[in-house]
Amino acid sequence: MPIRLTAAEKRLAKRLAEIKKKSGSHSPSPAMLRDIAGATVKHDFCFLSNSHATDLFLKYWKRNLGNIKRLRKLIELYPSQNRTLAEKLAHSLLLKGALPSSAGGMSTTPDLADSATPFLKGDNIFVGNGATEVIQAVLHNFSGRKILVPVPTFSPYLEFVPKGVKIILHRLEKRKDFRLDIHTLLAQVKKEKPDTVVIINPNNPDGGFVSARNVRLFLTQLKRIQTVILDESFIHFANTSTRVLQGSARLVREFPNLAVIKSLSKDFGIAGLRLSYGVMSEKRVSSLLENGYLWNVSGFGEYFLNLLNNRGFMEEYEKARLLAIRERDVFFMQLSTLKDIKVYPSSANLFLVELLDGSTANNLTVRLLARYGIYIRSCGDKVGLRGEFFRIASRKRAENNALIAALTDIFSQ
Repeated sequence: MPIRLTAAEKRLAKRLAEIKKKSGSHSPSPAMLRDIAGATVKHDFCFLSNSHATDLFLKYWKRNLGNIKRLRKLIELYPSQNRTLAEKLAHSLLLKGALPSSAGGMSTTPDLADSATPFLKGDNIFVGNGATEVIQAVLHNFSGRKILVPVPTFSPYLEFVPKGVKIILHRLEKRKDFRLDIHTLLAQVKKEKPDTVVIINPNNPDGGFVSARNVRLFLTQLKRIQTVILDESFIHFANTSTRVLQGSARLVREFPNLAVIKSLSKDFGIAGLRLSYGVMSEKRVSSLLENGYLWNVSGFGEYFLNLLNNRGFMEEYEKARLLAIRERDVFFMQLSTLKDIKVYPSSANLFLVELLDGSTANNLTVRLLARYGIYIRSCGDKVGLRGEFFRIASRKRAENNALIAALTDIFSQ
């Protein structure tokens, strides 16, 4: 039967709607819900991260910064400037692209079999205070008169478009599980002639994935487009190969109109640190840095970037990444057994889920929060979605099991 809220749940729904209005198209963070009666978040399935990687970060944090003198330096002293941080990232991208050695460790030589493209330099990297900062910087500086965006999508790619720039929507079809077809997209590009095109790979909120071969095909066909934005914030969950860690960043050397954007919170579980980067032409990076962003990353962020160049950390992270993928796949099978929902296949650490029992996603969101302390993302405000959808993160297996039990309980009532 469709979910019908109690009087107490209706009061909670009203308070959530008030805070949601202030948050725009994004869900209020758990921190914003702390003072609301009945809104205690025990399990955050709304915001997306790898909890196993968070555990790993905290392990190194305790080991390296348990000494108050070291911690004081991190807080008291200025961090490095953007260009210095970019150099650290350039080196780490090579390390992250390494393949396992025959001895089971990590080889220091990245695999080049799939591309003869030169390695990246720090001059190609712009370090951001969260992916939204990089998205806004790229859109405001390098988009022109018309932008083409597949939907549903991460809302800043619609919200941050400068005034006067026309937005063309490329609607992904529900009957095709919201999968992006490169040839269909290219046909619309040819027709609309935009100067900016966006692809999120894997996509948010549905987790649809475009293969590396098709990404290259797409970029080859769009060499005359002013700006192509490729957001790979979820790429670490696309498959188990270590090659996926490097993503498409090095393609910027071959396609100077390309800007690759990468959040570090989804895969490394550090959303609170606000860290991301954009890889693009040297000219574009220089243009951004000439207009600010000198010290836009904190000392805590710099500490994490140093970890990316720590071989031991990266070897342990690889185990955490593969574990997250395995648990996601188990979670998908569990969700697929529930009769009142449809879960869409995903190559990210998230799932788009459609309600089939007549319930609204907003009512389910309130019920899960009020009775189980589980926070999910209702997708009623997602452009390109018609129906009752919600999005959930894949977390640790025990938490995933708690959500399965809660949904089973709700749908059996």
